[in-house]
Amino acid sequence: MSEKTFYISTPIYYPSGNLHIGHTYTTVAADTITRFKKLKGYDAYLLTGTDEHGQKIEKVAEEAGMTPQAYVDDIVAGIKTLWDTMNINYDQFIRTTDPEHEKTIQRIFKKLHDQGDIYKSNYEGWYCTPCESFWTEGQIVEGNCPDCGRPVEKASEEAYFFKMSKYADRLLKHINENPGFIQPESRKNEMINNFIKPGLQDLCVSRTSFTWGVPVDFDPGHVVYVWIDALPNYISALGYLNDKPDLMDRYWPADVHLVGKDIIRFHTIYWPIILMALELPLPKKVYGHGWILLKGGKMSKSVGNVVDPVVLVNKYGVDALRYHVLREMNYGSDGVYNEDLLVSHINSDLANDLGNLLSRTLAMTVKYFDGVIPKERETGEFDEDIINLAEKTPGIVSEFMDKLDFSRALEEIWKLISRSNKYIDETQPWVLGKDPEKKARLAQVLYNLTECLRIVTVLISSAMPETGKKIAAQLKCPDDCLTWESIQIFGGYPEGIKVERGEVLFPRIELEKKEDASKKENKKEVKKEMLKDKEELPEGLITIDDFARVELRVAEIVACEAHPDADRLLVLQLMVGQEKRQVVSGIAKYYKPEELVGKTVILVANLKPVNLRGLESNGMILAATKGKKLSLVTVDGIPSGGKVS
Repeated sequence: MSEKTFYISTPIYYPSGNLHIGHTYTTVAADTITRFKKLKGYDAYLLTGTDEHGQKIEKVAEEAGMTPQAYVDDIVAGIKTLWDTMNINYDQFIRTTDPEHEKTIQRIFKKLHDQGDIYKSNYEGWYCTPCESFWTEGQIVEGNCPDCGRPVEKASEEAYFFKMSKYADRLLKHINENPGFIQPESRKNEMINNFIKPGLQDLCVSRTSFTWGVPVDFDPGHVVYVWIDALPNYISALGYLNDKPDLMDRYWPADVHLVGKDIIRFHTIYWPIILMALELPLPKKVYGHGWILLKGGKMSKSVGNVVDPVVLVNKYGVDALRYHVLREMNYGSDGVYNEDLLVSHINSDLANDLGNLLSRTLAMTVKYFDGVIPKERETGEFDEDIINLAEKTPGIVSEFMDKLDFSRALEEIWKLISRSNKYIDETQPWVLGKDPEKKARLAQVLYNLTECLRIVTVLISSAMPETGKKIAAQLKCPDDCLTWESIQIFGGYPEGIKVERGEVLFPRIELEKKEDASKKENKKEVKKEMLKDKEELPEGLITIDDFARVELRVAEIVACEAHPDADRLLVLQLMVGQEKRQVVSGIAKYYKPEELVGKTVILVANLKPVNLRGLESNGMILAATKGKKLSLVTVDGIPSGGKVS
């Protein structure tokens, strides 16, 4: 058994409705770091689950005509299906309705009561049912909850309270002596200045106004309220005070509690104080990530402005969505969800950069060496630069992963991918392939590209596990070449392997343009008029409406090479503004690849992508012909991306 352990948890999600893309980010992030730690040899353990008790669940179940248990069972089944869909490899899924968890909660409650940390009193104040939070008169804002903005209700009932203030000084001391405990730093300052220093109020930890909860076994009529019910799931899952296998010595304290910034207060104030009262070690780190925002603010199940990850997976694929949410959430900051941006990531990063690198490398290896790179190789210019980058990238990626900065980790991987694509343009293997005396040099170039792809495969396998498997299958990498240790030194790709070209990793996506209702209605009217005119058109003529459907853009050719499998085709790399495109064109008879680099041409940009002899082509460049002569239509003075009309 490995001596290095790593224990990470997501929040336990509230099953009042189906989960959205924000929950998906948290769980994908936790799964990614768990996979990465396992890759590095850790005995890593990922816990996720659901927080199923409370007044809100009791109400929505009643409205649905169901028992609370039946209601949460149905929602939880959907959550588990979602995590299966997102390829989440959790080690345990805990539910607060699990008998073992309830046993832990009852024993914790009694222990805290018996040692004087919990006492009975009466609660009078304001209560927010959606947030399940009590608020004082000074905390509410114009009669509304300060967290969610919805109305609060006056509440008065007998309840048990936990003595928070008793442990405030000890908690503050721990936070100050352990600077990595609350991350990012801004969250720590907020907890200290806004909550601890102004003074902690005793915490209500039982309720008598509803019954859907863990019963207080020594005082019938009371159920344990959310904080002592939910937060100890991180230790009840490990067998603390229940009949499960005891994993406390193995995994506790947790290495990371990964939570959204909206619940960091409960995890950095309430939970540590409960642990102090239980005389248990505190978690090593609580990381409060930002929100994924929509236009207009935060996503909320109760508000209904949520993005369904299942819909996105069905449209774009699991790994594309995993990549997008990880890349878009900068460390500690909020991210913004925008479907156009998701498509841009797929087309630019995944299709153009990664997919194109794999496709070009394998196509040339098959064309020039029948899929097997020879042992006789010759080093040359540009080799040292790409090898140095490939050797240092794993260490840099590891540093960012350990900080839970997934966006920067992926950025570093993509630097190697981009450098590899540039290396192709620098070494021009299609030129080397024409000279029999340069076969050894060509072999080295293709080996270096294949080795970079192997390293990239290992590095992306945590974030994009299925993509990693697909690339490894085409490279025919044996398992011992896909380990963390194997990518520390450049040159681990074995001799004599015959690569195999497979399907395109990420087909390019054309996003339908969204138009408001008035524009659509206007277009309908215009179309009616156009159809009338069209009926009277002589054969061969089109209307302005027909022409408007063709999108013409100015594009700069930044690289060009011969198609590895077709003598009449050239493979062009174009910059269309900030977007990179690949176009396969049948102009090899008229132009040499080196003659085209730097030319500014006109691209038909909204053609459906096609596959031409194994390579994807995204558009068509315009040319004029007369007899046996062909000339590309070029543009002067207009920057790439400009619209032609």
